[in-house]
Amino acid sequence: MNAYHTTRIVFFSPTHTSARIARAVAEGIGMPRRIETDLTLDEATTPIEIKDELTIIAVPVYAGRVAPVALQRIQRLKAVNAPVILITVYGNRDYEDALLELKDTAVSLGFTPLSAGAFIGEHSYSTSDMPVAAGRPDSSDLQRAIQFGKDSLQKLTGRDSLEPFFIKGNFPYKTVQPNPSPIYPECNERCFACGECIEVCPTHALSLSDDGSRVVTDNSRCIRCCACVKVCPNEAREYHTPFTAILFEKFSARREPEVFF
Repeated sequence: MNAYHTTRIVFFSPTHTSARIARAVAEGIGMPRRIETDLTLDEATTPIEIKDELTIIAVPVYAGRVAPVALQRIQRLKAVNAPVILITVYGNRDYEDALLELKDTAVSLGFTPLSAGAFIGEHSYSTSDMPVAAGRPDSSDLQRAIQFGKDSLQKLTGRDSLEPFFIKGNFPYKTVQPNPSPIYPECNERCFACGECIEVCPTHALSLSDDGSRVVTDNSRCIRCCACVKVCPNEAREYHTPFTAILFEKFSARREPEVFF
């Protein structure tokens, strides 16, 4: 197997959970050179060539599939001689077909799968009164990710070639039904139009009103990632969805990462 000296981290991570896991895996790999490609706010379409680099791709799971915007943005990647560690991060319910979908997509872009892992991050809909995987990834998750990086590197250096391996999931992938709820994150009376939510929106769905007094949302672009809710310094962005209560009731029991080699 070729010797690699660069780790490339690629992620789409509106609430930073996928980025934290990816960086922990890279820490476990420990290569001296590391490049980050953050696609969270990047709407460009120009190709990104990745050549002779051990790559980590980390994306969030939405309804058991790769988040559609993440899937769209990683299509820019063009790989040459690039083994890849595939990571999905989900909110403690289930990742279903997302990891398999990410693998198939990566192969179509020229990557050779090395390993894969499904990790847990705080659910986007989690609230203080109905927490769902609150605070995750925690120290245990990050330590597991570091070890996953070490184990992945050991596999890479110990074999002459990489053979296909099992990744949990089904094909055809599950069909994701359109969200029936017309509810979107919105501002309450505590908003003073500081604009921090505007800066973190991955689809640029937020803007200041013409008079600068409030934040307005283009619901046609909103993906309900709740990055705006998480970042607001004044708790002035809220998202009230009945799914939060369902998740809290049925999916509060702690789930642990799963890895595949």
